[in-house]
Amino acid sequence: MANLSQPEATNLAAGRNPPPEQQLHDHLDDHAFSFSPITLKKLPHLSDYLQDLQPAGSNPLDHNPFFHPSDGFYVNTSDVVLRQVACRLSPSGTIASPSHHLAYIRAGPRKQIFFDHCATRAAIVTCGGLCPGMNTVIRELVVGLWDLYGVRQIYGIKAGYRGFYSIQPIELNPKMVHNWHRRGGTVLETSRGGFDLTKIVDAIENHGFNQVYIIGGDGTMRGAVKIFEEVRRRKLKVGVTGIPKTVDNDVGIIDRSFGFQTAVEMAEQAIHAAHVEAESAVNGIGLVKLMGRSTGHIALHATLSSRDVDCCLIPETEYYLEGKGGLLEFLEQRLKERGHAVVVVAEGAGQDLIPRTTAQKEERDESGNMVFLDVGAWLKTELKKWWDREHPHELFTVKYIDPTYMIRAVPANATDNLYCTLVAHSAIHGLMAGYTGFVTGPINGNHAYIPLADVAQAKNEVNIKDHKWEWVRSITNQPDFVKSKQNSV
Repeated sequence: MANLSQPEATNLAAGRNPPPEQQLHDHLDDHAFSFSPITLKKLPHLSDYLQDLQPAGSNPLDHNPFFHPSDGFYVNTSDVVLRQVACRLSPSGTIASPSHHLAYIRAGPRKQIFFDHCATRAAIVTCGGLCPGMNTVIRELVVGLWDLYGVRQIYGIKAGYRGFYSIQPIELNPKMVHNWHRRGGTVLETSRGGFDLTKIVDAIENHGFNQVYIIGGDGTMRGAVKIFEEVRRRKLKVGVTGIPKTVDNDVGIIDRSFGFQTAVEMAEQAIHAAHVEAESAVNGIGLVKLMGRSTGHIALHATLSSRDVDCCLIPETEYYLEGKGGLLEFLEQRLKERGHAVVVVAEGAGQDLIPRTTAQKEERDESGNMVFLDVGAWLKTELKKWWDREHPHELFTVKYIDPTYMIRAVPANATDNLYCTLVAHSAIHGLMAGYTGFVTGPINGNHAYIPLADVAQAKNEVNIKDHKWEWVRSITNQPDFVKSKQNSV
């Protein structure tokens, strides 16, 4: 008969079964638990299609006077980063969920490299919209390639993807980019569209580039996948890596994108201004529209940070204006109680509520995305019409603030600048080690290499069943519009 712990013996003598939490606690007092199987995501390597590829030698960091590599300094293929670090244990001590674990190769310098510094020609391109930190990433790529690996042929591609085949590349060096991290935007300039796969890869081949660093959002990453696949089809010794840039943090798998924390910081300032305006008026409403086409991360985090928001509207949840439990009823009650209110709306929230002409329904931007109408301007109009109808002789003010371009254009803050350095250096280490077709970014705080195709397909939406969204609702006390809408049918 097995030996029983004291709690187990007590419960057995009393003829009762302990609760599951106690069962698990008692079990783990005396037993270890085991992990479910771990699946390592395969990362593309130049040697996959270049059969005669040989290492170029040992890492030059061995001879760098500022580095003293010791045991554990270099990362090897057995170093991985787990996708899931939170799990649920069954009473028997086994992993109940998730059923299997994903792991990614850890980012960092490798002992052997596959590019000789004298023969390396690196190209850096920025695509899509602006984001705090773009210049910092460019700077750190240039400085990292130059100082860590001795690369002297570094080029900037101007005006996004179209710049590969329409504009001469510009040479970059540490002296030129020295202060770029203090500037907003991208000194290399950017644009949307212009993706012509054949022309781009032809230009990469004609210029002799063998490392390509692509900075951009989800659309840019989808383009990077195609470039990588075409380079592989042609069997070119060209490493391709993507560095995710999306101010609204909608790129999946990684913890966050660079520029996001700066965006939240700036958004909070806009919310504060809206709160001051609303509080200083009779029946004042401060309305702030924040970035977030398909995700509401900026709106959510700025709301949590501010504490002055009365209602936060994001694309992941529906809302409605009229009727029981609607936005207008909620705001009327809030104005009666406090005399003012602050509403934060992500740009993609409620797009289906705004009337559109046939032409507007078909309109697309240069990246192929549906052109959104201004939900903030629409809400402001609807709020004024509602008040004029219900309270025609009472004072009422709506102050609408759209800080979109102010947020996009600022330099990165200290936290994002540090992030940009880490992600740039990780990308360099990965390409130098011969990896290709990957994105670098933090997973649970540890930088990893993730297949480009996985990131291009993944979305990072707000989980409205998560504690963080419940925290938002507990701060704002806003109604659950989806639930109320269903109940009113």
